[in-house]
Amino acid sequence: MEKHIPQSVTPEPMPQPEPQKSRGRMPHIYVLLFLISGMSALLTYVIPAGSFERIPGPNGRETIDPDSFTQIDGSPLSFMDFMVAIPRGMSDASEIIFFTFIIGGMFMVLRRTEIIEIGVDRLARKFKHNSVLMVPVLLTLFAAVATTIGTPELSLVYIPVLIPLFISLGYDSMTATAIALVSTALGFTAGIMNPGTVGISQQIAGLDTYSGFGLRLLVFVVIVTIGSLYIMRYAAKVKTRPKESLTYTEDKPKRLMYKDALNQPMKPIHSRQMAAIATLPVFFAILIYGVTQLGWFMLEMSGLFIFMGIVVGLIAGLSLTKICEAFTEGFREVLMGAIIIGIARSVAIVLEDGQIMDSIVYGLGIAVGQLPSTLSAIGMMVVQLLINFFIPSGSGQALVTMPIMAPLSDILGVTRQTAILAFQFGDGFAHVLFPTSGYFMAALVVAGVSWNKWVRFFLPLFLIYMAVGMAFLIYAQSVGWTG
Repeated sequence: MEKHIPQSVTPEPMPQPEPQKSRGRMPHIYVLLFLISGMSALLTYVIPAGSFERIPGPNGRETIDPDSFTQIDGSPLSFMDFMVAIPRGMSDASEIIFFTFIIGGMFMVLRRTEIIEIGVDRLARKFKHNSVLMVPVLLTLFAAVATTIGTPELSLVYIPVLIPLFISLGYDSMTATAIALVSTALGFTAGIMNPGTVGISQQIAGLDTYSGFGLRLLVFVVIVTIGSLYIMRYAAKVKTRPKESLTYTEDKPKRLMYKDALNQPMKPIHSRQMAAIATLPVFFAILIYGVTQLGWFMLEMSGLFIFMGIVVGLIAGLSLTKICEAFTEGFREVLMGAIIIGIARSVAIVLEDGQIMDSIVYGLGIAVGQLPSTLSAIGMMVVQLLINFFIPSGSGQALVTMPIMAPLSDILGVTRQTAILAFQFGDGFAHVLFPTSGYFMAALVVAGVSWNKWVRFFLPLFLIYMAVGMAFLIYAQSVGWTG
């Protein structure tokens, strides 16, 4: 396919090297995660080993007995244990690693059919004159899905579609990535009907499932509004001053491919492509039904996406060989993200093998109990934030921490609903900040955005959300919120 380069466009000058900035550059994400895993291994020599008894929990999931913590004989990690932690992390995180590969392969098939380009072309033309309004619309839509079915991992599905769309409209990869990651994190955090966090937590705490709907809906509206304004502000800056984009250099090939799309004739659409496009809502409906009604997670979604890639590719006119080649190319594009997931999981492997994960949770729970009553709810949020670094799974964190935090809240004079809200804030926002969050790091790789640059973009918004969370918790504690 020939590249169209308008004669009126002056070639961009090559970016000048900036040696003064390279000195302060953060290490490669592999190095960073390896160092975190190494420091965790050293902690097994410092923190006393301890363990809670595991008992049956909600929905057949295993949880802890909060009154059963006992110190046990220490088992600091040997060099051999540490050496195999990363391979074991790969094995332990195999479902999400496989999911990442399948997402990459499936979207490469869709790209080969050209139906993504066709959809992007029509959306870009439709919103050409008020494109910034797509930010709050998409943010609200994706957040609403996440707050209902509790799958922030769907950001991996959104990103490959959003990047060409927003670059063709004059924005950048960071804008598209922010819409996908922030929206799903916000919906997951608000948790209006999130079964994996609020649903499990309320069952553990003995509360009516999804009670407290009103305040959680208000949380949803406030945080989505803040996120929309923040991203719109950044997007408007990039639109008017493109070189201030945090991903200006990385986006150069994408700009050459997409940015001039609106000046070209509208892409034609053939009957087989129309038929392929018509199947997409069917597959999405199956996905929503499977997640909400059948309890599907990574494994089942991966199987659906394999089937989706094959069916859509065949309907659109691709041969089986072309479909296989597209899957292979897609696998290559997300390889780094898949590796990152395994390395990130090795941190938890190290803490669990050293038998100090429960000790950390127990110690942080004790620390909250020492706080003045006026700060107890905020202390709970901070503790949940720290624990999220080591247990980046929302449902996993709920099963480990809420059996402790729910009865502790009674002692501290904090309602159990407020304790769950503190868990939501401490767990949710950090899902798109900490490098131990597997799906988040995979999403950055799919987007072509480095973790360092994402932190530059997201950290101010994260701090705003922490302040908003504190304000809601102070309110909930002051009124004795019970839902």
